[in-house]
Amino acid sequence: MSGHDIIVLGASSGGVDTFMEIVAELPRDIPAAIFAVLHVSPLGTTTFPQILTRAGRLPAAHALDKEPIRPGRIYVAPPDLHLLLRPGTIRLVRGPKENNARPAVDATFRTAARAYGPRVVGVVLSGALDDGTAGLAAIKERGGITVVQDPDDALFPDMPRNAMEAVKVDYCLPTREIAPLLVRLALAPVKEEAAPAVPEEMQKESELEAVDMSTIEDEEKPGTSSVFGCPECGGVLWELQEGELLRFRCRVGHAYGAEGLLAAQSESFDVALWSAFRALEENAALCRRLAKQARKNQRTKSAKLFEGRAKAATRQADAIRQVLLTEKNDNPKDTAKER
Repeated sequence: MSGHDIIVLGASSGGVDTFMEIVAELPRDIPAAIFAVLHVSPLGTTTFPQILTRAGRLPAAHALDKEPIRPGRIYVAPPDLHLLLRPGTIRLVRGPKENNARPAVDATFRTAARAYGPRVVGVVLSGALDDGTAGLAAIKERGGITVVQDPDDALFPDMPRNAMEAVKVDYCLPTREIAPLLVRLALAPVKEEAAPAVPEEMQKESELEAVDMSTIEDEEKPGTSSVFGCPECGGVLWELQEGELLRFRCRVGHAYGAEGLLAAQSESFDVALWSAFRALEENAALCRRLAKQARKNQRTKSAKLFEGRAKAATRQADAIRQVLLTEKNDNPKDTAKER
């Protein structure tokens, strides 16, 4: 009989030190495979696996596509790739972002829940916004064990706090108590035959994460069509309401929690404002140039017309500039930009 031998941990801001503290207390002979997902920049390389290897007794490395899963190892999600779990193996896919992140915690957690059911332990650690919440809910739905870092113990408490608000978690612990719990759970037997069936929506979402074309082309999408557009691709978002958890996913698979969608919309709004500001400044500059040329050619009426347009564009640009200068200080979700 297997124990809880699939342990998935996810974090974003403030997560590195927390990961190190947990890994330092895991024994070399732990009968479980560890999967670590940390939001990292898609550009360049990361030394996160080397940091984890130095911190503890278990070897850590970036996961490889189609690599077999073995106990006593830490598999780290590489930059710009989702780490997806299949029975016995790992898949790496440059699939659609979830909660503005790739790798995303939800993608790993959800596919672990689908493949391994009650054998999974999901742990949400320090981070901004709500990545990990939907994945933890999937683990709970399939009979796995759900754990969050105590928000009062987290440098960035949003991820564990949002998970606790949407999921009835099994454990809420300070960092120092998480590793001993994982060891106990890895040794505790699991009755797999009692696992709840994989819900159809979970199956479809897992296939969307893997960019399965038959699922993308299937008109029967999870949830119901909403009035919102996807900030990433502009497609219609489908709304999924699961108890207290509100989520959104588009046709090609981009996914958001409620807070993640708000942050993405805010980012798109910011980009749109800067584009409008630039366009108005360029328009004002061109009108001034045309006015100067008209006066040089003694076309006074045309010069006045262009000067009036330049002043109007400058007024509009100044109004947008004021919004841009004040919006950051007034936006309570600016921590999302620190991820």
